[in-house]
Amino acid sequence: MGNQRYYEVLLSGLKDSDLTVKNIVHGVSWTAAVLSNGNAGVAMHTEGESRPRRQGRLEGMSVFQAAESVLSWNMEEANEGMAVINAFYNSRKNLAGFEKKSGQKLPVGGALDGIDLKGKTLAMIGHLLGHSGIREELLSQCSEYYVLEREPREGDYPDSACEYILPQSDIVVITGSASMNKTMPRLLELAENAEVILTGPSVPMCPELFSLGISRLYGVIIGELENLFVPHLDISVSNAIYATEAQNNAAIQAYSNRRKIVSAIGAHFSRRTITFKSLGKAINLYIHNFAILN
Repeated sequence: MGNQRYYEVLLSGLKDSDLTVKNIVHGVSWTAAVLSNGNAGVAMHTEGESRPRRQGRLEGMSVFQAAESVLSWNMEEANEGMAVINAFYNSRKNLAGFEKKSGQKLPVGGALDGIDLKGKTLAMIGHLLGHSGIREELLSQCSEYYVLEREPREGDYPDSACEYILPQSDIVVITGSASMNKTMPRLLELAENAEVILTGPSVPMCPELFSLGISRLYGVIIGELENLFVPHLDISVSNAIYATEAQNNAAIQAYSNRRKIVSAIGAHFSRRTITFKSLGKAINLYIHNFAILN
């Protein structure tokens, strides 16, 4: 499998781009990037700022330089870098290019649609049931399925069980957030004998990733920016972004009191008061490795 080549493949596609980063915004659940051509991308918020940033603010940087932040061990910065990568790859223009090259219409549906699950062993990295079209009735076709989580719920396996479970699985579904926490290369290695599906809004729709043995990419493109951002102040929305430090602190406290979770919101990167709307209005698509064969 690809090991560190995962990041090399993603970054190599951005080297010759003349696009720059227009804006970076943070929420409790998502980080978003907007590029100079208007494309937007998102990445799941992954906490952790124990290490200093590799780079300063990404606004104004070339997409390649900004995207290199995905390699940072400052997770806030890595979130930003991944959002920039997704803003570049997950666009209508790129997907139209996939369709033209393959001569096929890219499917819209669930991450497991069309995959034969009967009698198979399936492992999911991330509690994905109910997301990406993954339903209990689908998983019931498997002979066995495992859910591996960093914060396990009842019945889940801890994520460290991946060393034992993935090599014996027929199908492995990996959340795109594994890109930011740097577990993706090892997960791909462990799943080298399985059919591998990357799923979620954090997944880059980069066809060159198929060279690493990945079978399917299931991600989103943001159809229009207004489907992602709304100028609105509402501390009842868990993934909100606030323009001032006072508003930001009040939102964190309100959210913590409700959920008993302390969530950091990077208000110092915000340019305006923004709330993320549901990603349900984004376009969910998947591409198979066959979609780009010559």
